[in-house]
Amino acid sequence: MPNNKTGRNQLVVPEAKQGLEQFKYEVANEVGIANYQTVDKGTLTSRQNGYVGGFMVKHMVEAYERNLAGRQ
Repeated sequence: MPNNKTGRNQLVVPEAKQGLEQFKYEVANEVGIANYQTVDKGTLTSRQNGYVGGFMVKHMVEAYERNLAGRQ
C-alpha cells in the first residue's frame, strides 16, 4: 500500500464540516473537557482526545441504528 495521505481525513460531504465541528465541541463538553474549541489539543492527553473521537463515533452509530430501526 502506498504511503499517500492525500485522501486521509477528508470529509465525504464538505458541507458538513461546520456541523461536525459543533458536534465535536458538544461531545467534548459532555465528556468533561471544557473550552475544547480554544484549548491547545497538544496539552490534552491521548486518552482525553480519544474520548472525544470515540464518543463522536458512538453517538453517530447510535443515530444510524435509530434511523435503521425506523425504516422497518
